[in-house]
Amino acid sequence: MDSSKATNLFLLILGVIFLPYGVYCFFAPGFLAEAAGVAGTTPTGLTEIRAMYGGLQSGFGLLLLAAARDPRLSLAGLAAIAFVLPGLASARLLGVVFEGGLSGYTIGALILEISSSAISLTLLRARLSSTRL
Repeated sequence: MDSSKATNLFLLILGVIFLPYGVYCFFAPGFLAEAAGVAGTTPTGLTEIRAMYGGLQSGFGLLLLAAARDPRLSLAGLAAIAFVLPGLASARLLGVVFEGGLSGYTIGALILEISSSAISLTLLRARLSSTRL
């Protein structure tokens, strides 16, 4: 599989992960209380869950789906993954160090974030090296 097809498939897969997860978290923010121990105990807390887990994840998923469909956006999609997911993984790992808790949710998120970061960097490097003169 050439790098362009691999990039599109990768962007499509992550878009299909992030968009529905974000939509679900927006409409069912209470899901996170059991799944991840994150609870909105006030109206502001629920709004923040809807915004960060719902809106941000959905928007990120939409960007990745658009990037999978339009080659002009694929570089932006890969760059977004290469910056956003390592940030999430780093903060999550530091949180585990500070708080001491390591749940199945955290492990799954770390696997997704770290592996996707590595793949995005590999594809990004290939894309950038093929466009250099």
